[in-house]
Amino acid sequence: MLVSVSLFAQQTPASPQTTDYTIEGATAHLGTGEVIENSLLMFSKGKITFVGRAEMKIGRIGTVINAKGKHVYPGFIAANSTSGLVEVDAVRASNDMSETGTLLPHIRSLIAYNTESKVTESLRPNGVLMAQVTPRGGTISGTSSIVQFDAWNWEDAAIRVDDGIHMNWPSRTSSGRWWAGEDKGPKSNKNYKKTVDEVRTMMNDAKSYLKGKRVPKNIPLESLAGLFDGSQTFYAHGGGEQEITDIIAFCEELGLEKIVIVHGRDADKVADLLVAKNIPVLIDRSHRLPSSGDEDIHLPYKTAKNLIDKGVVVGIGIEGQMERMNSRNLPFYAGTCAAYGLGKEEALKLITSNTAKILGIDDKVGSLEVGKDATLFISEGDALDMRTNILTDAFIQGRKISLESHQTKLWKRYSNKYKNQ
Repeated sequence: MLVSVSLFAQQTPASPQTTDYTIEGATAHLGTGEVIENSLLMFSKGKITFVGRAEMKIGRIGTVINAKGKHVYPGFIAANSTSGLVEVDAVRASNDMSETGTLLPHIRSLIAYNTESKVTESLRPNGVLMAQVTPRGGTISGTSSIVQFDAWNWEDAAIRVDDGIHMNWPSRTSSGRWWAGEDKGPKSNKNYKKTVDEVRTMMNDAKSYLKGKRVPKNIPLESLAGLFDGSQTFYAHGGGEQEITDIIAFCEELGLEKIVIVHGRDADKVADLLVAKNIPVLIDRSHRLPSSGDEDIHLPYKTAKNLIDKGVVVGIGIEGQMERMNSRNLPFYAGTCAAYGLGKEEALKLITSNTAKILGIDDKVGSLEVGKDATLFISEGDALDMRTNILTDAFIQGRKISLESHQTKLWKRYSNKYKNQ
């Protein structure tokens, strides 16, 4: 039993940074589109203190890591993720990603986040060091928060608490119930207006409630205050051209200023409107099939470029089938976008600085810049290529973290099986 516990135990969180670090000689990908060959990067007390070229005659601090021939990147951010909310899908007690009900703005995903999740532990060896932990289900799912993957509890993990409220915007069309003998083709969704009106009513009730004495206390309405005072973002999960247009009109009607479109299947068709309203998009991961049979088979790979070329700020989200386990492939989703015309440094921004900006944490993370958190990693090669994404060192807020996981331990265990026979 002791051997089993030792083998599968979660890595102990690292202590706060006390040793200064200097990374010298690496190719630094700053996450802003800029690259520094033969770079020099230093950090102390959890913050980056210097970024420049190794040729500069400046005193090195603390432990010096010779990273010549390697690459250094800011930590990747998995947006719209359920990492840490579900451990085993078939075990209901380990599934905390959704609650019963439809209008749940008061549900907080952060307090359900499991810092000892073996799923999140397995993301770190690929450079995914942070995530926006997002609830699912219902019409208004609840509130997300941004966490880093090296903490004892959810309080320690939080980078930004309750950053926004998520709504699953209804589709204007629905498919027939083929099992009930209906035509399985698309048809008008009769409940579309009803669902939107229910949310509109709740929002207007919240505005009236918040202007009054707030007695008796109404927790759901109270939780919507951040949308109206601008401290929280309204994340609207919708894809179609008409749905996105409706979302924007809905938010303008209610006075919601901070909006993010999640999914945005047809966002390129209303890109001019998105740019004019300064609304970013968290697109779906690129390794998927097109949404309809008449679309270009490579469209999911090209979506990011199509939007960026039109001036839209874009990040990559993780939602979808097997999303928790597929979160480790986040850098490779960006890499595929790079391969289909976007370019590597622009693709890198999809999971670093762009995502940080969309989530409102770009003052802390998302790029290698002085004053930001030292959440970064060193890779032997291109981190967006699964063949060369091989991490040698990783740091979260300056703390050097372990890259071991239950998977690497099992790999080593069974790799040695036949060596000993």
